[in-house]
Amino acid sequence: MKYMLSVYGNDELWGSYTQEQFAAMVAEDAAFQKELRDSGELVSAEGLTDAAEVRTVRVKDGATVVAEGPYLDVKEHVGCYFIVDCENLERAIEVAAKYPAARDNGVEVWPLMDQGGSDA
Repeated sequence: MKYMLSVYGNDELWGSYTQEQFAAMVAEDAAFQKELRDSGELVSAEGLTDAAEVRTVRVKDGATVVAEGPYLDVKEHVGCYFIVDCENLERAIEVAAKYPAARDNGVEVWPLMDQGGSDA
């Protein structure tokens, strides 16, 4: 079963890290990704740009309306995501709990559906 792990971030929190703390987090992230690659569970991982670059698109009465920023006005936003292929939800939760940023931010675990609309 495939799961999306949405990793939340907070620019204020990230900005408070020392260079050493940030370097340690990056090293932990690399080790986390290597472990998932080695286990065959990592499908893909992508970081997202700064929330200031986000655009939310809606269609109202046939007209496209584009708003700057993410949908919700919050301090936390999705900073990156992983697609993992795990045996079950319990394993996906275990993987999410290992992600270094889970100590300071949330990591949502979303079961994914295949393109036909059923569970992947």
